[in-house]
Amino acid sequence: MKLFKVADQYCKESTWKTLALVKFCLFSMGLMAGLKIPKNKKKMFYTVSGTVFIMTYIPLMAKFFQVWISAENTGKN
Repeated sequence: MKLFKVADQYCKESTWKTLALVKFCLFSMGLMAGLKIPKNKKKMFYTVSGTVFIMTYIPLMAKFFQVWISAENTGKN
């Protein structure tokens, strides 16, 4: 799909600062959505969002540490 190709190119041309801004933007949007959730649905929302967070955070951090270790090993040679 062209949208994914454009998104890949955007990431390649971005620095960590730009991607951090994207994350802050998405976080803010999530907070605003969370404020609109009725009290009787909040427990379900927290369960779903917590599960999504854990399922995405672990692979992201695993990749981050792989890149870090690779960069350290490359720098030592």
